[in-house]
Amino acid sequence: MSLLTDWATDSGEVLLHFSDSAMAVLRAHVQTGQRPEAGGILLGTVHDHGMLITHATAPSWFDQQFPFFFSRSPLGHRAVAQRLWSASGGTTRYLGDWHTHPEDIPSPSGIDLREWQKLAIARNDNRPALSVIVGRHALHVELMHSNGKRDQLASVV
Repeated sequence: MSLLTDWATDSGEVLLHFSDSAMAVLRAHVQTGQRPEAGGILLGTVHDHGMLITHATAPSWFDQQFPFFFSRSPLGHRAVAQRLWSASGGTTRYLGDWHTHPEDIPSPSGIDLREWQKLAIARNDNRPALSVIVGRHALHVELMHSNGKRDQLASVV
């Protein structure tokens, strides 16, 4: 499976780059066979016109994983985020969430959209929440604003 690492909005305003290590976590959890949904958080740095995703956490044993549902517990993921934030002097931060879907080309469910908006509203820095769904053959990448506005990103080849 070839997941692309660079993404942008139609206007080219936001460029998003996934590091090799973050992409390795996403690839390792592609939902094939009888595997349950998986997920975690996305951490990285924010720049003038983009974000660099440096880390993606893997599911922890605190999370609930089922074939068509994933519920992330904050326990293990929050500890990783706090450790990286401290180690980086506050430059590596929480940017959003990722999870898998048992679809070739994934698309968000109504539950996904409601959860993403809750995450966007809860952001301390008023930035949109990055949301990624990992499918079997592609990613769905978007930014959810606290007002419900959605910016879907497309891969940059």
